[in-house]
Amino acid sequence: MTLSPADVPTDLTHDLTSAQLDAVCHGEGPALVLAGPGSGKTRVITRRIAALIARGVPPWKILALTFTNRAAGEMRERVSRLVARDDGSRTGLVVATFHSHCCAILRRFGDRVGLQAGFSIYDAGDQKDAIKTALEEASLSATQWTPASVLAEISNAKNKLRDSAAYLADANDFWTRSVAKAYQSYETVLTRSNAVDFDDLLLKVALLLKSDSEVRELLQTRHQWVMVDEYQDTNHAQFVIAHALAERSKNLLVVGDPDQSIYGWRGADISNILEFEEQFPGARVIPLGENFRSTAHIVRAAAGLISHNVRRKHKELSTALGAGIPVAIFKCNDEHEEADRVAAFLQARAQEGIPWRSMAVLYRMNALSRVMEDALRRKSIPSTIARGTAFYDRKEIKDALAYLRVCVNPRDEVSLRRIVNVPARGIGSTTQRKIEAYAISHGLPLISGFAQAGRAGIVSGKSAKSVEAFVLMIREFAQTLEERLPGDLAEFVSELLETSKLDQLDDHSTVDERERVANLEELVSAAAQFRLPDDEPVADVAEDDAGYDGDQRAGEHPPTLADALRLWLESVSLVADADSVDPQQGSVTLMTLHAAKGLEFDSVAVIGVESGILPHSRASNGEQGIEEERRLLFVGMTRAERALMVSSAAVRSVRGVRQASIESEFLREIPRESCTHSDTTERFSGGRIEYDDPEAFSDMDVGEMFPVGSMVRHPIFGVGKIEYLARGFGGTRARISFRSVGLKTLIVEHAKLSRA
Repeated sequence: MTLSPADVPTDLTHDLTSAQLDAVCHGEGPALVLAGPGSGKTRVITRRIAALIARGVPPWKILALTFTNRAAGEMRERVSRLVARDDGSRTGLVVATFHSHCCAILRRFGDRVGLQAGFSIYDAGDQKDAIKTALEEASLSATQWTPASVLAEISNAKNKLRDSAAYLADANDFWTRSVAKAYQSYETVLTRSNAVDFDDLLLKVALLLKSDSEVRELLQTRHQWVMVDEYQDTNHAQFVIAHALAERSKNLLVVGDPDQSIYGWRGADISNILEFEEQFPGARVIPLGENFRSTAHIVRAAAGLISHNVRRKHKELSTALGAGIPVAIFKCNDEHEEADRVAAFLQARAQEGIPWRSMAVLYRMNALSRVMEDALRRKSIPSTIARGTAFYDRKEIKDALAYLRVCVNPRDEVSLRRIVNVPARGIGSTTQRKIEAYAISHGLPLISGFAQAGRAGIVSGKSAKSVEAFVLMIREFAQTLEERLPGDLAEFVSELLETSKLDQLDDHSTVDERERVANLEELVSAAAQFRLPDDEPVADVAEDDAGYDGDQRAGEHPPTLADALRLWLESVSLVADADSVDPQQGSVTLMTLHAAKGLEFDSVAVIGVESGILPHSRASNGEQGIEEERRLLFVGMTRAERALMVSSAAVRSVRGVRQASIESEFLREIPRESCTHSDTTERFSGGRIEYDDPEAFSDMDVGEMFPVGSMVRHPIFGVGKIEYLARGFGGTRARISFRSVGLKTLIVEHAKLSRA
């Protein structure tokens, strides 16, 4: 099928540039859309979906994949505005993240890769608990083989589609052989628990598509028009999945930018996009270089920086938004002056009418946020640190979710261990170890070990009664899930909290206890807001079907409360860092450069641009690592729409020790004609001045009147010499050596000094 602008309704094309129109109207065959920052890539994907539907493509044949729930939600919302819903013209359309779509595939075909219904998805905390169990069962010391390092190696292997057997086959030294042993044990724990981690979602689907021709052909028939957003961020597993789905139709359109590939540390392979034309011969390449987000100074500064990279695809970056404000580059004395200059920068933008929610402070490492947060707090600037799904990381919430997961997946060992004595019910650690040993020795799931413990004589007395009551409670909840309807989800969560006594306050409740209960009440609210997806991402569809009604598959039961709970737990598990950023919140957002990917703000400050921080010290030994760090700064700079500040500090505290810093080489690569430079480290001869007050951003009168080294007169202490100045909260501190009384530290603004 071919598309031309004449085939597409004008309301979908009238406001597109010629390059965007080319991408939207691309017909059959592979295509790479090189989309620079702010070039309208989401518009291209959503308009293309609407154009295909308008041209007669059944919506259930269209699949769009991206990386965050936020991006997927925005795409679905835009498509819903472009395509009428009441005529069924969107039914069956799938716009999802890679991980959520793989979840849907495994819900349908999980039995072919050893998964049972209701499998659990382990987050980072669950993985840590699982690997600790795996290390113990593999007789490996968690001190010598740290969970974090072993999990990182396992994750890297899974991204390359290497299971434990494949990893073991390549193990050729003591470290890799030991990791292989831990990997095998970790797989055993996951299998025993009917659980997967995030990497497994991709690994299992990729291997399923490779090995199972029936599933592969079914999905290829279903997904005949495949689009992938942020293609530069795909790892090997995601490449295999996208390639397999589009292998028959060849209708794969990917959108991305090599200059924004910043996730190599977690498996993203930039060669997927750089070598797209080699992997898909005959592919069209459509560059989108016009930036609709940022003004010219920001675009030119970022373009000049990224031009120093070798591994990239060149495209002209431009904007029609006018020159705007030059990028402000500051070299500060230390992190405190840096934080105060940022505060002044943000205050200046606020005075121009920019809301706090349209501002952000970005940094390479979370550790840089503390001083920044303190400075903003002192100046009453509201701020929020974006660190992922903080609500779902709270202990009481994780406890409640663990109960719910055990109800739908009783084999989930990690969740079971977490809740078996929460709240305390007399099933102590000794009892648990006995039951676990019994279950392992008899090849039983842990929940079966608890169920048999009393009859087998493993426990007795009060402990036996407590264990029996706990197992009965879980069984009754599991039975309820199969008998009730999806709309009862919030009521069920509330009943579980009450029956388990998780939401009970003691007689002398504290503020923390009341906050715990309030958080659990918020969890019930979250359950009440959850809705089952309208469309089933995977279904048996004949290739020549003219339509698809999106109802449940023939022969299957209507959805139950258990189905709703499984899907809700999946949605909770698959939230990304960027999804935690609320664009409507009335506060400045503090976040890492990695987490800022895909977001945009009127005003942005990028701090800590110093050698060893950005570029990070781990990247200093390889050009590819340096290039990824340069891309990271490029991404941060291009988040800004109208105002951008980039800063470094000459001195920074590291683990409590003040150390000299060297400004990043990247700062010297930003074209000077697009910037203004300020270097306060050289402003005062004979000494150094430090600033803790944002007025220093513009007011230098005190330092000019009383520079370090000058002679001054005090009405009481007489004549002295200024040895040190430091502008702090409340005024400028001066250390003065007086002839009569020795050293004194005074606040200059109140000391009634005069030049001697």
